[in-house]
Amino acid sequence: MMTENERWQDKQNADNRPYLKYTGPQRLESALQTLAGLLTGIAADGEITVEEARGIQAWLDENSEFKNRNPFDEVAKLFDAALEDGELDTEEVQDILWMCEKFQPKNKFFNRVTADIQKLHGILGGISIDGVITVDELSELDAWIIEHDNLKGFWPFDELDSLITDVLADGKIDSNEHRRLMSYFSDFADHGSHALEMPLNDTDGELSGVCAMQPEIVFDGRVFCFTGGSERATRRQLEVKITGLGAEFSKRVTHSIDYLIIGAKGNVAWCYSCYGRKVEQAVTLRKQGHQILLVHENDFWDAVEDM
Repeated sequence: MMTENERWQDKQNADNRPYLKYTGPQRLESALQTLAGLLTGIAADGEITVEEARGIQAWLDENSEFKNRNPFDEVAKLFDAALEDGELDTEEVQDILWMCEKFQPKNKFFNRVTADIQKLHGILGGISIDGVITVDELSELDAWIIEHDNLKGFWPFDELDSLITDVLADGKIDSNEHRRLMSYFSDFADHGSHALEMPLNDTDGELSGVCAMQPEIVFDGRVFCFTGGSERATRRQLEVKITGLGAEFSKRVTHSIDYLIIGAKGNVAWCYSCYGRKVEQAVTLRKQGHQILLVHENDFWDAVEDM
């Protein structure tokens, strides 16, 4: 029996069906970007599990509308041939990935940022589709993050960069860190293909509001907001400092702010599952495409001293 949400989604799909013919090329490019990411994530640890192979098949099934379209048909044939022996090895995945990369779009419909975000979506799905995230997989993802710093400022790049750095600091992933990773990866996957939905862990709440790593902070003409407590300045002193550097100070989180500074003194509600109202608002706006940076107070003062 369909849930209320499933019925709503089914109706939306039915209402949009007459217009799908006009968006076919864009959706095909998006699907191929996600598949390239999915394969990259699956191959990150050098092993292919049954669950991961099923994940690719689920992607192919979900995108069957393109089964007779090039290059989708070529990718599907290559995948079918690879599974003839009932297994999918790393070499076969690399062949399929090569095929996807060969047909990468020349920015006809999407800019590079959009394409890379779609690929990142697939990578997160590929890494965690079997419910297990290893150090090798996270290290490969970290290397990909470093190579794609053009995504700085876009959700979920900054949060992901900070989270990976934190988890890999001791070279291992404990059970609590694994729950945090799965919670975050699942949260991102919820915004895309059903084929990439990963098994949820019993973590409390969503992982959100992680500060950007080494953020680039510009004052002139920008809008700043502050949340939490500071041991270095009162809220009024912060406002004076910010406006004195040519920026504006906002008491509320809105789509017009550029930076939300998170006080170093902390807050009793600030754990990875709950940072507070302002941070949740900022994260929601980031998910909607607004480039609001969440910045730790220490980085804010470093930027002030560099002025």
